[in-house]
Amino acid sequence: MPSVDLNADLGEGYGVWELGDDAAMLDIVTSANLACGFHAGNPFGLARTTRAAAQRGVRIGAQVSYLDLAGFGRRYIDVAPAELTAEVIYQIGALQALARVAGSDVGYVKPHGALYNAIVTHREQARAVAEAVHAVDPGLPVLGLAGSVFFEEALRLGLRTVAEAFADRAYRPDGQLVSRREEGAVLHDPAQIAERVIRMVDSGRLLAVDGSTIDVRVESVCVHGDSPGAVQIATAVRDRLLADGVELAAFI
Repeated sequence: MPSVDLNADLGEGYGVWELGDDAAMLDIVTSANLACGFHAGNPFGLARTTRAAAQRGVRIGAQVSYLDLAGFGRRYIDVAPAELTAEVIYQIGALQALARVAGSDVGYVKPHGALYNAIVTHREQARAVAEAVHAVDPGLPVLGLAGSVFFEEALRLGLRTVAEAFADRAYRPDGQLVSRREEGAVLHDPAQIAERVIRMVDSGRLLAVDGSTIDVRVESVCVHGDSPGAVQIATAVRDRLLADGVELAAFI
């Protein structure tokens, strides 16, 4: 039976600002990419979410970001590599402490937003993130886009790479994500998204925004927890995968 991980970006509330329904999403996904306080999340909220994930047996990942609370981590920052390495180490460490208190641990690392997109091609920053993960724990896998220079740098250091595909994001013909600034970058119809995901998993292919067919590696499927209708989308994806005989399991 084929197996795939289903992940979501969670723990992104901040103070009185609640974003998404973490509790509901944790009942659906197998891995949770938790904010580490740099783009979103605060200690109390993250402690609550790590406990909820641990109670459900959901794998916890550190979602590391540029230091950009105001921009939700979606703005590129030309940060020096040594500084970026230190910031990523700091974020992983903060979430590790919360996860261990909750009876779990950080099982992997996933960059967020603009950092995720930048290190597809920006080798210096990709190396800085990979070196940070390796410094904390060489056994931590990294979640990202197949074919990225981030994966090249991670593999150079001996890190395990896990190829991620996005259920609710449009792709460019070169295999990168369409910018959120462009119309149609984020998909919203649960049934269409579910069909798209099953095609990704079954065939390793999907339709790009220009109508062309591109190859995609899928070890983990991401549904954004902050998207409108995220719970409905994640439920549709889960149900469609299970109906086709695909096992849902964390990649670790």
